[in-house]
Amino acid sequence: MAYSFDFSSLLDYTPVLVDGVVTTIGLTAVSTVLGVALGIGGAAARTSSIKPLAIVVGAYVELIRNTPFLVQLFFIFFGLPSLGIRLAEWQAAVLAMVINLGAYSTEIIRAGIEATPKGQIEAGASLGMTGPQIFRYVVLGPAMGKIWPALTSQIVIVMLGSSVCSQIAAEELSFAANFIQSRNFRPFEVYFLATALYLALAVALRWIFSLMGQRMFAKGVSRA
Repeated sequence: MAYSFDFSSLLDYTPVLVDGVVTTIGLTAVSTVLGVALGIGGAAARTSSIKPLAIVVGAYVELIRNTPFLVQLFFIFFGLPSLGIRLAEWQAAVLAMVINLGAYSTEIIRAGIEATPKGQIEAGASLGMTGPQIFRYVVLGPAMGKIWPALTSQIVIVMLGSSVCSQIAAEELSFAANFIQSRNFRPFEVYFLATALYLALAVALRWIFSLMGQRMFAKGVSRA
């Protein structure tokens, strides 16, 4: 059966695609900032001497890492309203992405923290630094430099995973592609372009984070 390709049919839907890309970028940006911040806090808790806190954070990490992102998203969007907590589509998408990235980044950052030589920590203590000061100036910086490529990869995975958010009608790139396909009935062209756009976003994201890493951790970061 012959198939006639017609990518020109997508031109009329350019604004829809642009809006989808912008929404995907926005979801990724917000979830990256909040998710990494959550990961830093989680890693600090898991490596602290406060055992109950470490256990609680460990349970959160295991729960998120061993359940599907789609189920987490559905629980937040469809399950929480049963408790009187109603979120808009984009709010549920951001919350799910933050919680997911926070769990994975907790373990990634924890690995970097635990790789910090004890001599550096002891040197900081000998200079009269407090615990928080040692964590911020002696431990966290070098740790982030060590795990930056791995953290970048996880952020890219979360960005690609945002495509699942179309299932709750969050109007990101996959939602836009599904909408266009339902109107012009050109699935090959639509999803080929969507694939190309996700690839471009992933490559751009890796490049941006690579440049950030080189600036912030000039001696400790290789290209992601």
